[in-house]
Amino acid sequence: MSNDTNNPTGTSTRRKFLGMAGLMGAGAVLAGCTNVGAVEPVKPNYDAKIGNFALNLEYLEAAFYLAAVGRINELKAIGGSAQIILPSGFDGTSSIAFSSPAVAQYAQEIAQDELNHVIALRAKLGSAAVDRPVLDIGPAFAAAANAAAGATLSPSFSPYLNDLFFLHGAFIFEDVGVTAYKGAARLIVDYSEGGILDSAAGILSVEAYHAGEIRTLLYAQKDVVTPYGVTVEQLIQKISDLRAAVGGGKDEGLTKNGKANIVVADSNSVAYGRSPREVLNIVYLGANASKGGFFPNGLNGDFSGLV
Repeated sequence: MSNDTNNPTGTSTRRKFLGMAGLMGAGAVLAGCTNVGAVEPVKPNYDAKIGNFALNLEYLEAAFYLAAVGRINELKAIGGSAQIILPSGFDGTSSIAFSSPAVAQYAQEIAQDELNHVIALRAKLGSAAVDRPVLDIGPAFAAAANAAAGATLSPSFSPYLNDLFFLHGAFIFEDVGVTAYKGAARLIVDYSEGGILDSAAGILSVEAYHAGEIRTLLYAQKDVVTPYGVTVEQLIQKISDLRAAVGGGKDEGLTKNGKANIVVADSNSVAYGRSPREVLNIVYLGANASKGGFFPNGLNGDFSGLV
């Protein structure tokens, strides 16, 4: 029998064998770990519900912006005949008398974006898409402003009175939309190209652009005194505080530590996300409410499991 000294070939063979055995052993361990990791709870498929939850919110945003630019009838032609409640004396078929041509253009662009979101989500959901619910984009704004101020404001707040109040109305919605899409992302099952997550991520990005645009315009006028005796910055902070109180925190005003606060994010500069329940608390204007505020009869659709 040869030994290692006299038979280097034998040594090499044994080393190869031991090396292969070691690899096989490691492979068995890894395989075992893989099997263990694969045993995880099956994620419920709420994709259609999430899509319809988003569609309800897009109906609301589209209604507000389209009314502001006199194009409300374009939304009325989509998704059924549910009532859209507007302030007395304003029917949404004539634009706000914008004093700034630039703000008028911004409003038109966002209105088209929101209408496109409605159309895109309805196409994505197909026959599962819910009809447009009853929307209150008139008295609900006054109620939201009163709740934020903790008093009955006079004159009643309306986002259709002028450019500045229009921007306040937009502020109420835009940050909520961003947090709603961010919060829903983790619940989505379909990660394929063109799937619900793909669409939601794309819409979230546009909503974030809108939010940054609105915040920038408001910050430029932060020191303007409103008819309610407080500055724009102070009134926006009150709206933010109300949203934070009922929507799980995750909200910020126009300034932070005395500096401009256009990009709202956590300490890691990651956008906040809200659960569907937290979003409903804001748009219903009440914690744990089942309807009210901007949706007098509630959202359309079955959201069991989400809310």
